[in-house]
Amino acid sequence: MDILQFVDRLEELFNQSRPIWLTHSVIVDEDKFLDIIDQMRIAVPEEVKKAQQLYAQKDRILAQAQEEANRTLELARQKAAELVEKEPLALEAQRRASQIIDQSRAEAEEIKYGADQYSREALSNLIGELERTLTQARNGLMVLEQKRPSTPQK
Repeated sequence: MDILQFVDRLEELFNQSRPIWLTHSVIVDEDKFLDIIDQMRIAVPEEVKKAQQLYAQKDRILAQAQEEANRTLELARQKAAELVEKEPLALEAQRRASQIIDQSRAEAEEIKYGADQYSREALSNLIGELERTLTQARNGLMVLEQKRPSTPQK
């Protein structure tokens, strides 16, 4: 379950709570309240696991891009070697091989950059969502604390 759904459930529980007459306090079902908090404790690590999976995917994509770039470079070298052996225009073959290598490197860098951007955005979005959730939870607690009856002074 999404962490925001838990926050919604806490808010719903609060809204369903019985007010204490002439105060800003309410009576909340303690078991339901603690159950939701326990579920939130379980859900937050799941959100963190999702972020770690996104980060791991970035590494996998980068590894694939590097592997593809290496294969392309090796193919370019082989092709250049064949051209040098077969053709008297060795300089043209070397120029073409260099061009292919440069193009492969540029494509690999572009793939790396895209993967990094994707990871940054995904992690930034997750951080923002977690911060919003934390703020909502703190605000809910603050409302509950403000509505708590003060203890009588002796």
